[in-house]
Amino acid sequence: MNIANPRFNQLLHWLQQPERRLSVAIDSLKPASSDASFRHYFRANRLEQPEQSVIIMDAPPEKENNTAFIDHQKRLAQAGLKVPEIYDADLDLGFLMLSDLGQHNLYGALTNGLDPMATHSMYRIVLNELVQMQKTNTTGLPKYTAERMLEELTLFYDYYLKQHCKIILNQEQRNILDHIFQELVKDNCQYPYVYVHRDFHSPNIMMPTDKTLKPGLIDFQDAILGPITYDIASLVMDARYSWNEEQQIDWAVRYWEKARQAGLPVCEHFVDFHRAYEWMSIQRNLRILGVFCRLSIRDNKHHYMEHIPRVQKYLRQVIQRYEFFNPLRALLDKIENKQTVLGITF
Repeated sequence: MNIANPRFNQLLHWLQQPERRLSVAIDSLKPASSDASFRHYFRANRLEQPEQSVIIMDAPPEKENNTAFIDHQKRLAQAGLKVPEIYDADLDLGFLMLSDLGQHNLYGALTNGLDPMATHSMYRIVLNELVQMQKTNTTGLPKYTAERMLEELTLFYDYYLKQHCKIILNQEQRNILDHIFQELVKDNCQYPYVYVHRDFHSPNIMMPTDKTLKPGLIDFQDAILGPITYDIASLVMDARYSWNEEQQIDWAVRYWEKARQAGLPVCEHFVDFHRAYEWMSIQRNLRILGVFCRLSIRDNKHHYMEHIPRVQKYLRQVIQRYEFFNPLRALLDKIENKQTVLGITF
């Protein structure tokens, strides 16, 4: 830890205030993790119960919406989801003290060799949690509008194409992609809206720590009212972990069956739902390409670039099935130096 960091010194001062000095052993404070935002996390032992720990979240208020974090924590807890308890919060400073959901997320378990039987069992539990989460109260939540989706796709143009790939589209090429994106977003927005986490994938799902086997859910502060297809696309086409298409469909079918049983407004036939979440995955993965490149270029978080090939592969998996996306496929061919047989020039 950089003790010369003014923000960290401010955190230490906050922890040493009389009202929380007896809660945390300051000398046990150590980094827990950071994420794609400006948040940082620390873990510390409790003074009275050293075997237990808490999480200190450092979320600068000028850059992070901590009010939204608290609001979503309450909504999800009321819906029966396992989320961190909030022990203390200072919204002016941007410091929160949370319960510790453990040190192991699903992504870590997968990369450390979680065996296939345990993986399938875990994902079936996670699908139950997804269905339960989608029934969370959405009153007052911002809506994932077509305008917002299109605005997010400018990241694909600005950071992935222009800055990372060094590709400048001419006006005709831009018009073609703009039309594709508009129709894609129009399609995505036609499906019923529910509570959407926005990053419901393995890094944000904490492994169970007790006999309830309930996984913990984190990084939910950006949740919105959005299409029911969004979070299942996030889960089965995980930007951090590769799943083959057979496995994706298996989990998607299981989700669809559970959602129908729960009365959620999914398509009546799975073939229609499959197409719907695939098209949603295109919007999400185009956006992610832009986001990961921005994290590298703007924020010097270069490790996100290792996931670019995976996201490209997920994109190709879907767009090759639909003739409408041939121009996008031709563009990816050019970027990846692959020969296109579509007769489309970019």
